[in-house]
Amino acid sequence: MTTPPTPAPEQKTPPAPATPRSARSWLRDHSELGVCVLLLALGVLVLTDALTMDVDITQRGPVGPKTVPVVVGVTLLLVATLLAVDVLRGGRGQAEAGEDVDLSEPPDWRTVLLLCGVFLGSAVLIEPLGFPAAGALLFWGAAYTLGSRRVDRDPLIAAVLSLAAYALFDKLLGVPLPGGPLMGVL
Repeated sequence: MTTPPTPAPEQKTPPAPATPRSARSWLRDHSELGVCVLLLALGVLVLTDALTMDVDITQRGPVGPKTVPVVVGVTLLLVATLLAVDVLRGGRGQAEAGEDVDLSEPPDWRTVLLLCGVFLGSAVLIEPLGFPAAGALLFWGAAYTLGSRRVDRDPLIAAVLSLAAYALFDKLLGVPLPGGPLMGVL
C-alpha cells in the first residue's frame, strides 16, 4: 500500500503594501461629494426657512404656502443622500462626450464681465426705469454681448420679451413689478 504524496505547503506571499493615499487624493477621487454637501446645505436652508415661515391661521385649503418649500427641501436632502451613497460606492459621473469645448483655450473673461455688467446695470435701472425698460436693456445687452449684431431686430425682440415677462408676472401671477414711467401706459 502506498500513501499518496503529501502536497507541499503553499507559500503565501505577503500582499503588496497598499500605496498610501493622501486625503487630498481621496477627495479628488470623490469630488462629487462637494455637490452632495451643497445640495444638503441648500435642503437644510429651504426646510428651515419653510418650517419657520409665519402662516396666517385663516389660510384656506389643505395646501398652504409651506407645502412646496417643504417638498423641495426634503427632495434636496434625499437627492444629496442618494448621490453621496452612489459616490461612496464608487459611482462616477461620465465625462461629457459631446461637448465642443477646447480646454486649451483660455476663458473669455471679457464676455463674462460684460454679461455681469449688463445684469448689474439692469438691476440698478429697474427701479427708476421700471421692469419693462430695464428688462429690454437686459435682453438686448445679453444678446449683443453674446455676439448678435442685428440692431434692427434685437431691440424689438428684447422689448417684446420684456413686456411679455412684465405682463406675465405683474398681471397674470400678481407679482408686483415696478412699471416705471410706463406704469400709466401699461
